[in-house]
Amino acid sequence: MSKPAVIEVAGREVTITHPDRVVFAAGGHTKLDLVNYYLAVAEGALRGVRGRPMVLKRFVKGIDEEAIWQKRAPTKRPDWIEVAELKYASGRSAEEVVVRDAAALAWVVNLGCVDLNPHPVLAEDLDRPDELRIDLDPVPGVEWRQIVEVATVAKEVLSDHGLTGWPKTSGSRGFHIFARIEPRWLYKDVRLAAETVAREVENRAPDLATSKWWKEERQGVFVDFNQNAKDRTVASAYSVRPVPDARVSTPLAWDEVADCRPDHFTLPVVLERFQAGGDPWQGMDTSHGTLDGLLDLAKRLGPAEKPPKGAGRRQSTMPLVEIARAKTKDEALAGLERWKARHPSTVEKLEPADVLVDGMRGRSSIWYRIRVNLQHVPEGERPEQEPLEVDYNPWEGMRFPGADGSGD
Repeated sequence: MSKPAVIEVAGREVTITHPDRVVFAAGGHTKLDLVNYYLAVAEGALRGVRGRPMVLKRFVKGIDEEAIWQKRAPTKRPDWIEVAELKYASGRSAEEVVVRDAAALAWVVNLGCVDLNPHPVLAEDLDRPDELRIDLDPVPGVEWRQIVEVATVAKEVLSDHGLTGWPKTSGSRGFHIFARIEPRWLYKDVRLAAETVAREVENRAPDLATSKWWKEERQGVFVDFNQNAKDRTVASAYSVRPVPDARVSTPLAWDEVADCRPDHFTLPVVLERFQAGGDPWQGMDTSHGTLDGLLDLAKRLGPAEKPPKGAGRRQSTMPLVEIARAKTKDEALAGLERWKARHPSTVEKLEPADVLVDGMRGRSSIWYRIRVNLQHVPEGERPEQEPLEVDYNPWEGMRFPGADGSGD
């Protein structure tokens, strides 16, 4: 096991534990490589996280295992690590880490944070976001070209209503557009504005995009507005995502969007790109706009579909069967394969979007639910709901590990 490395950053000493531990086996990138990447792009990375409370998404067993979502800052932390106390609807509260400089950035990466997940508020005002976030989430089978077409429509909707959209790849299947806003509105208003963007994008491009809340009813690219709800976080700009090729959530200029490919923007590519051309989002901090136009449009559009307020309160209009609730995605997918093996004639009739794989936020980790929409199976041939292939209870016996501040 390698000895800790002590690096000097922003006038502070930061200890990197297990610096030679390989995080991304395919590219051979170590933990120290990851820290050095974030320090090299710190100007851009800090633009996305500076002054914002952050959930620590810690990969304590490597990127092949589920992350621990740690809201509370470790009790053992340097006295220069800032925290802000967030209060939740449950009545609980948590002091979350607030990154201000490159030293704090290196410190959170040392904890096992591969990507960075800040809230859309600043520590000085935890109730009024200064950022509106649009997450373009394609249903299975949608091609990348359609996603960037929807991104262009979303840009136009934002621009038409007084906001500047800043595009980036998500580093996963989707695409993000952020817009800085004046911190005048509460979360509910920001979420309503984002929902209005989604509805207007669907109005302008109904064959490409959807704003439907219920996953089984979506076709095309879902314009996900709920990332603006309180307690939601999104991977920030320059975040390295926990996938084998070390893909990065990469800020772009709009003239790059049409021809971009998410798999192109890996850690070494983005590092070279940043060193050569700087940050395409450099003007973001002076682009704050107003929500007045979107909130006025919301009134003209009228009430939207109400989101769910709890499990079991809505009867789906689609013929759904639930397959698995599992601790890991691999367990859930293995259960799906067992179900498929018993129902081969049903599987032949399914479309890619009929298999619904949901990552569900638990108390400190993600668990997985799989359902199948039988809409393309003739009614008389549809399998009945069966006992779950995997029946995991994410709330049973949960503890909050990894909160002692040690590096991973």
